[in-house]
Amino acid sequence: MRRYMRWLEAHKGISCASYRELHQWSIENLASFWESIWQFFDVQSGTPWQSVLTRPAEGMIGTRWFDGATVNYARHIFSHASTDRPAIIAGSERGETREITWAALERQVASIAHWLRQQGVGQGDRVAAILPNIPETIAAFLAVNSLGAIWSSCSPDFGEASVADRFAQIEPKVVFLSDGYTYNGKPYPKTGSLPSLKQALSMVQAWVLVPWLDSSTRIAGTVSWRDVLETPAPELAFTDIPFNDPIWVLYSSGTTGKPKAITHSVGGCLLEHLKALALHQDVRPGEKYFWYSTTGWMMWNYALASMLCGSTLVLYEGSAGYPDLNVLWDFAATKGVQHFGGGAAFYIACMKAGLSFSHDRFPLLRTIGSTGSPLPPAAFEWIYASVKKDVWLISLSGGTDICSAFVGGCPLLPVYAGEIQCRMLGCALEAFDEQGHPQREALGEMVILEPMPSMPVFFWGDKDNERYHASYFEQYPGVWRHGDWIKITERDGVVIFGRSDATLNRDGVRIGTSEIYHAVEQTPEVADSLVVCLEEEGGRYFMPLFVVMRPNAALDDAIRKSINTRLRTLYSPRHVPDAIYAVAEIPYTISGKKMEAPVKKILMGMDPDKAASKDTMRNPGSLDAFLELRQELKPGH
Repeated sequence: MRRYMRWLEAHKGISCASYRELHQWSIENLASFWESIWQFFDVQSGTPWQSVLTRPAEGMIGTRWFDGATVNYARHIFSHASTDRPAIIAGSERGETREITWAALERQVASIAHWLRQQGVGQGDRVAAILPNIPETIAAFLAVNSLGAIWSSCSPDFGEASVADRFAQIEPKVVFLSDGYTYNGKPYPKTGSLPSLKQALSMVQAWVLVPWLDSSTRIAGTVSWRDVLETPAPELAFTDIPFNDPIWVLYSSGTTGKPKAITHSVGGCLLEHLKALALHQDVRPGEKYFWYSTTGWMMWNYALASMLCGSTLVLYEGSAGYPDLNVLWDFAATKGVQHFGGGAAFYIACMKAGLSFSHDRFPLLRTIGSTGSPLPPAAFEWIYASVKKDVWLISLSGGTDICSAFVGGCPLLPVYAGEIQCRMLGCALEAFDEQGHPQREALGEMVILEPMPSMPVFFWGDKDNERYHASYFEQYPGVWRHGDWIKITERDGVVIFGRSDATLNRDGVRIGTSEIYHAVEQTPEVADSLVVCLEEEGGRYFMPLFVVMRPNAALDDAIRKSINTRLRTLYSPRHVPDAIYAVAEIPYTISGKKMEAPVKKILMGMDPDKAASKDTMRNPGSLDAFLELRQELKPGH
């Protein structure tokens, strides 16, 4: 970041005394800022661009970036190929570790790309994957991208209907799939799902079987991964495609209705990821970058982007809690990881389990990243007290919508517990009040006022951009509403309070769910929690709290009183729930988000099958308890 600021002054005459000044310049001079990112990172283009930014007459949909330029994402990754460090290090809960050299990776990618070319795959065609988080998935993506084709992936733990709902929209020519996956030490074979998938995805011309559970697995009607890798191939080549053409299709969670097929541009993601990983996380050549993810979460794509910075990508396939919560930390320490990332729920679980490490356990670790949900102050403090006292904790928030972060880290700024350090460069983010005015030090709706290159180019199959517009631009015309409640602090940091569609309303005062969870989950007997607010007749509200108790603990009046007292003391009487109920588990999406809105809809009377798509859930059986509670929670009871 400091080097970029010096470069700006030397090459552009832009002098910024602080990050705040730099951020302000970046959003007031969008074209100049993104041009500087292109030039600073020496982005390679097969053709020159004519204009940096072309905006539509109204709104952001249809914004064009670097028209005329042609780029290739994989080309920039392989520009960092090295003989003295591995390209990928991969581990799994099965215990084995693999190191993939750059030379081996290049040979694999060349063979896969040539095989795909033989199947007629070329620029603009779609190739999909149902694979674990393993090196084979990375190689398949790089091959697809090298051809200018479009990538899309689902984790193998997705249900068949969920996979079909996603891939049927984009009609892939080829699908890579594994024979199964493992989780918590248990194998989950998936070969039995192939006939129904073939029926649902009849447009697929070839299915490639990548063995993971059993290397000897063969299935009629599929192509062997080994045969693909043994395809004789010329030297790896790259097809440059127009900057605004698609690189991949990601999907919304699909908890209600068919998932949105969110399509991003190759150039937009290239520039955004260079900025986010190199400047905002300080990822350097030769370092090892790890982020625990599945292939169905955008953080898989984001972690992959660390290779643009010349880092070694570190992968882990399996459960973060098997055989215990030490497993990822042990893996990172053994492999000498400099950058460690995971979901906020993982760190909270580690904190609650009382994990603590010696001061010299992670000598190379420079950053710890957290996303997925708000990280409470107590978890910040636990990381500095129990993991590493001089690590840089980067809490970030963005989403599948931009395949990056709106807010995140800055190496020039201090870290404050519970607070995200900054709004990222080129991101004109504000907190709007009820009248649509920017505000500080107050809870507001998170909005983005200016376009960003990695915003979707479109939703696949979305006629006239109707779903695209409805998703972000209905409330504030021409302004992106993301759906989070935030506060921008006097330090220009950001605190996220949870999804605005799950906002609690008590006597007209909006309350973020993360405040409730922060307090409730400090109760020693409570393992997890979820809160919703139900609208009743006459403008009244009923706010139930649901808690998962720890083993050997039972919810009683004393614990209820303790929870209520803590909420009242830490926050206000408005934070105290109207009732507290014990449930066996809290429902989560596969990517680890609490499903507040679907629970609310079920409690308000909606059919559970319409309130949530169970194929997108980590634990679909958890909804049954809320269905049983619905009668008890009806207004008047």
